[in-house]
Amino acid sequence: MHDIRSPTPNDISADAQSGLGVVPGLLWAFRIHQDGAADALAIEQPIDNRHDGWLWLHLDLADGRAMAWLRSAKLPAPAVTMMLGRDRHQQLHTMGSYIYGIFADMVRRIDGVSDETGHLRFVMTERMLISGRHHALCSVEAARTAIEGNGRRLTGVAALLELIVEHVAEAIDRIADDLGTELDGIEDSLARRADKLERQKLAAVRRTSVRVHRQLSGLRAVFHRLERQGNEDVERPLQIAAGKLAQRLDALDHDVLELRERGHRLQEEVSAMMTEESNRHLHVLSILTTLLLPPTLIAGIFGMNTKGLPFADDESGFLWAMVLVVVSSIAVYAVMRRIGIFKTPW
Repeated sequence: MHDIRSPTPNDISADAQSGLGVVPGLLWAFRIHQDGAADALAIEQPIDNRHDGWLWLHLDLADGRAMAWLRSAKLPAPAVTMMLGRDRHQQLHTMGSYIYGIFADMVRRIDGVSDETGHLRFVMTERMLISGRHHALCSVEAARTAIEGNGRRLTGVAALLELIVEHVAEAIDRIADDLGTELDGIEDSLARRADKLERQKLAAVRRTSVRVHRQLSGLRAVFHRLERQGNEDVERPLQIAAGKLAQRLDALDHDVLELRERGHRLQEEVSAMMTEESNRHLHVLSILTTLLLPPTLIAGIFGMNTKGLPFADDESGFLWAMVLVVVSSIAVYAVMRRIGIFKTPW
């Protein structure tokens, strides 16, 4: 978090606050009243900002018209640059009467939460929160449902940002539960000897856990920094409960780290099983090679194109040669059994 204490030169003008007009690229908009109740606004109609309460505008940043509107909006230049940029570093900046930043979130698919990471960009004032994304995200969709469908009441604009972060944590929590279930199944399969499919599942679980931990680490760092530095310098409606959010993210990250550790231990177990299997195959191959060495030697001797070979003029010479081959293998087998070659360590 960066704290810029100098006066903000690009405050939203009175005209901009009195009416925003039709906002292009708008996905949804809410007017939240002083009592915390929310009204959904028509996205095709001009948005009037002269009423009580404050606004939440959510934009599709993949829409070029929304990008053009942000460039023309009277917002702080650093905040506009951040909204229009491609920076994926999680961050939170305060500028007295503004807060803006980037949070990582889980991408939302038609069939539910995915393990792919997207980014939510936002600018927050006392009267407005403007958020935007390039891909559908779980947290803002969940916050929208909580406000519109479940009647969630918000005490201020900071409460909306806290609600979004809480839903980020809930999405990660659900992914962590799924990963734990996957690891339980893999552990059961390992007890029955792991196959290739289970090893692939384990690799996927470990990749996901690493990605989620990386996302959580960045988000935790943002709120721990805000907690240490404090946010008393910003307006009261913008003050975020950083300590509460940091504790929630710490507990969640602890669970994800445990999943990573479980995955690492299972990977070691799988590696040990694969090594054991390879050793078993090498052991069998060595035994077969040793058993076939004497017959190979005998066949090579009788295949020499020289005079004086045994049984060269005997009508049953071939049968005697085959007897020697079999007897030599039996003799070697007896010797190997005597010295305990067939006793494997597993």
